Amino acid sequence: MTPSTQRLAPAETRILICDDLSSVAVDTFRSRGFEPEVRTGMTEDELVDAVPGVHAMVIRSATKVTRRVIEAADELRVVGRAGVGIDNVDRQAATENGVVVMNTPLGNTVTTAELAISLLCSLSRHIPRADRLTRGGTWKKKGLMGTELTGKTLGVIGLGRIGQVVARRAIGLEMNVIAHDPYITASGGDSPVDSVELLELDELLTQADFVSLHVPLLDTTRNLLSAEKLALMKPGARLINAARGGLVDEAALAAALDEGRLAGAALDVLAEEPPSDDHPLMGRDDVIIT
Repeated sequence: MTPSTQRLAPAETRILICDDLSSVAVDTFRSRGFEPEVRTGMTEDELVDAVPGVHAMVIRSATKVTRRVIEAADELRVVGRAGVGIDNVDRQAATENGVVVMNTPLGNTVTTAELAISLLCSLSRHIPRADRLTRGGTWKKKGLMGTELTGKTLGVIGLGRIGQVVARRAIGLEMNVIAHDPYITASGGDSPVDSVELLELDELLTQADFVSLHVPLLDTTRNLLSAEKLALMKPGARLINAARGGLVDEAALAAALDEGRLAGAALDVLAEEPPSDDHPLMGRDDVIIT
């Protein structure tokens, strides 16, 4: 059912905040006369029960706004994503029901890029493992020899806003940076970052000492780094994913680490969040999971 286009006064507008946000967000709504409802951690069934009469939903990455949710939300006009990706919203269902889907593309660009660089540095120097060992009473360097970033090659997959910041930060670390971006390649465009060469994905994987993912999760990018693609990576290479869970075949990644073909991985996202206790990447010393 398409919602009414009648303009609502703030006091008449129901806003449902579905994920944890800074208190500044609620204060901002209140300063403009709105009184949002905060209900986090709901299942799909709970959302379906909660959304009738709601005019706006505010989400981050945890809440999944499925077709069932959208069709139950008889007055819904807008879904606002406090972040970049909107893959957790059924955009086709939203379009069919006259619901606008919005995001904040610049809101966490630098933050996410800096996290990726932090994971890159932590992975190269075994910082989390060294901290765990030292706190556990082990005072030795064996097994903690890291690798310098200077002169190494970073392959950035996805040269959008975040990928560009990562590339520039890596250049500042005196790394050689190469990139793959299918949208830029398809349009015949040039690299938006000076000194960064655009390559096909397979070529990038064979050259990079470190690979960092910065693409959305779409049907075309799910398991982008499949077993076959991981097999192309340079022996001893390391993988960083601060973008989206589901971009990497995690079982294949575990196998590549077991076989010693890859030296490590640092992941801020997983296909299943939170991961199960028997997740193949949990408990590994060569993997950082945040």
